[in-house]
Formats: sequence, C-alpha cells, structure tokens
Amino acid sequence: MPKPENSIQMAVIGAAHGIRGELRVKTFTGDPLALGDYGPLHDKDGRAFEIVDIRPAGTVVVVRFKGVDDRSAAEALTGTELFVDRSALPDEEEDEFYHADLVGLAVKDEDGAAVGKVAAVQNFGGGDILDLTLDGRKGVLIPFSKAAVPEVSVAGGYVRIDRHAAGLVEDDEEPGPEGFDMRKSRPRGPKDAGGNR
Repeated sequence: MPKPENSIQMAVIGAAHGIRGELRVKTFTGDPLALGDYGPLHDKDGRAFEIVDIRPAGTVVVVRFKGVDDRSAAEALTGTELFVDRSALPDEEEDEFYHADLVGLAVKDEDGAAVGKVAAVQNFGGGDILDLTLDGRKGVLIPFSKAAVPEVSVAGGYVRIDRHAAGLVEDDEEPGPEGFDMRKSRPRGPKDAGGNR
C-alpha cells in the first residue's frame, strides 16, 4: 500500500511489552485509544500497520499489530513513527487546529503586515507553543493562546499575533533602585530560594 501523500503523525512506537509482540505506543491523539479508529497506520516508508488490540497503560497505550507476534519483531519496531493521511482525520471544530495545518502559515502583526512564518508547533508539557521565524530570527517561541494569537486563518494562510501578549515587546519600565535597569536584567530572587542558578 502506498504511503499517505499528506501525512500526519499520530504516534511513535516505544519499547516492546512482554513476549507476545505487544508494544508500548505514545499517541498524539486527544483520546489515546482513538488511535485504533483511523484504520491502518503507516511508517515514513509506507509500510502499513494494522492494530489488532489496544489498551491503556498509564501515559501510553499497549498495542498489538497484525503480523508482530514475538518480542524480537516488536523490538525491531522501536522508534517507528506512525502516520495517517490528513483525509482520515475528522473535521475540526471552530477554534481547533491540527498542528500540521499551522506549520508554514504566514505570521502577521497587529497591523496585518507579514513578519514571519510558523516553523513548528511544540508542547513541552505546559501547553502549545508556536515556533516562529520572525523578522529574520529563527526559533522565536510564543504561547499559542487566544491573547498571543488572536486570529488563526488556515484558509487564509496566516496567523495574527499580538506582540505584547506574546511577550515580544519589552516593557517600558523605569530604571530600578540604584540605577538597576529592569529591561536588561531581572532579579531572580534570593539564592537560597533557588533564584540564582
């Protein structure tokens, strides 16, 4: 079977689980058990993976794939990324977006001027973050919140950001005590409180 043309990553295979070919799988779906609802999954080379059984196991799911019957076969799949074609995904609700739909969109400022593009969408555990190329700088991270990104138009091909809400504009603070310039350096608190690391 050919690989999907517009691939969306749904999961990544982790370690083998037991001796009967089961695998621990980290999913990127809202409901981890929904991974079995999308039909066959594919790796980056187009190889198909059909889920025979799936069950929750903490923060991952344990999956049995058709044709993977022992621990050796399972171990050979560790690290394999699994994809579906974009057309297999349900239509999103208003104000919901697939990360893959945001990557590559133009970034516009408050005045509607194009200032960059979305390079990636990250999530390190504290919520979604947009990784932007902005004003020629790569790796500019902003929170993907309604305040920082008040408008998303996938159909229009852009996101609009609010530089103040995104933390991209320095505050116009007065110099602090004894000439301490609050714009250049922020106090981090007492050392015994973990502030100066």
